Amino acid sequence: MRWVLPLLFGVLASHAAAAVNFTPEEQSRILEHGPWPIPIERDAGNRVDGNAAAIELGRKLFSDRRLSANGKRSCAGCHDPKRAFQDGRSASRHQRNTPSLLDSGRLRWLGWDGATDSLWAASLQPLTASDELASTPTTALALLRRDTSLRSLYEAVFGAANADELLLVNIAKSLAAYQATLVSPRTAFDEFRDALAAGDSKAAAKYPEAAQRGLKLFVGTGQCFFCHSGPSFTNGEFADIGRPFFTAGGADPGRWGGLQQLLKSPYNRLGKFSDASADAAIATKHVLVEPRNFGEFKVPTLRGLAATAPYFHNGSARTIGEVVRHYSALDETRLHADGEKILRALKLTAEQQQDLVAFLLSLSPAR
Repeated sequence: MRWVLPLLFGVLASHAAAAVNFTPEEQSRILEHGPWPIPIERDAGNRVDGNAAAIELGRKLFSDRRLSANGKRSCAGCHDPKRAFQDGRSASRHQRNTPSLLDSGRLRWLGWDGATDSLWAASLQPLTASDELASTPTTALALLRRDTSLRSLYEAVFGAANADELLLVNIAKSLAAYQATLVSPRTAFDEFRDALAAGDSKAAAKYPEAAQRGLKLFVGTGQCFFCHSGPSFTNGEFADIGRPFFTAGGADPGRWGGLQQLLKSPYNRLGKFSDASADAAIATKHVLVEPRNFGEFKVPTLRGLAATAPYFHNGSARTIGEVVRHYSALDETRLHADGEKILRALKLTAEQQQDLVAFLLSLSPAR
């Protein structure tokens, strides 16, 4: 079958759009970005991941302002379901762009700096932070006592609640169980990719020619696929891409600072609150803090981009076009000396930039 693929793709490309021809290597890279959705691996550090009652408890608490100390804030306040589970602001109170929660159950490291290694630990941070929900065991227990439906769900999953640290950890784990169910919908790209895999030239021909040209740039000369790889369009790691990391308060250390927090946190996969075995925590155990990590930020997924503006860790790009222009005219002098060796200014023409935007938009569902 392998020797048939180049011929098959050549035929499909000629049917779909005569002006776009993918090399065998490019064709292989396209296939590697699917199929979608992919199965979600259960979080070994969260024993209630996938538990129906825990998911329902998390779903209800996600929008419940009573969980906050002042009764005015909820998780949904910054991760609005109507805005693809983000807030649309350039930066939050922490001077970073609020990321979408869609597909967060597939991530090894959470946040722009990877300061947490599980979705439940990432949920615990805003739950307890003094400038966010500022919830306490007393606050959470009072809510469960007032709301019998929440209490019943909690007790069905965790047993009787006590006003202690474990209560907040359990609530965070239920929030994570819910968030792990949030999955990006299929897109025009997925239909095209699957049509190529199935040899369906008629279905493949429905994919716009501009998006195909942009896709060819993405998997070809643009080399975007090196970092934005796989069905999730991210390698899940961190990179210096030449964006400023200075803020009004100084410098944002990015991954370097996130690793400092991760390794000293009692809530990481190596801590007593994690349900993970030693084997499941191996990435955290062996992660290294290096000077090059300063100013590195998470390589985000490209799925759903149309609904998640603004872009970059600090929300400094308002449109997808601005993102493309950044890479087209990349200032390589801003990169670390030991930074991303593959990054070079793409020097795209105006038409190529438009094509790349067309492709990136095809990674979002039709609106």
